[in-house]
Amino acid sequence: MDASEVNNVPLWPLLVYGAIVLSLVGVILGLSYVLGQRGKGRAMTEPYEGGIVSEGSARIRFSSQFYMVAMLFVIFDVETVFILSWAIAFRELGWYGYAGVAIFMVMLVVVLVYEWRMGALDFGPDGKKILAAYKRMQKPAF
Repeated sequence: MDASEVNNVPLWPLLVYGAIVLSLVGVILGLSYVLGQRGKGRAMTEPYEGGIVSEGSARIRFSSQFYMVAMLFVIFDVETVFILSWAIAFRELGWYGYAGVAIFMVMLVVVLVYEWRMGALDFGPDGKKILAAYKRMQKPAF
């Protein structure tokens, strides 16, 4: 396509699409306003209401393990994005790209082993303690 053909592209389909989208949004908002409930119960006036009367404080403490899980998820999720983008561009990157992603994966394995050794992946009670307690319960009492 040369420059003259690019300037002759009709814009009316885009304008029609935009008008349809805005009309649909207007219809949905209008219907929700007309058909929606307008009850004023005790729970409806509270912030973050869900129609349920709240009990207690919303200020509860989370275990630090929760935050560790969240950070590990983000780290390994970003890792997946990098590896998938490398896989898409595999042929263009050649051996330099292969070496780069190999080093990246080795570093990730080292970090994973480090986190494992430090106990970041221990989420529950120790399995050996549970097994020992189970064996104590199974012994007959004479």
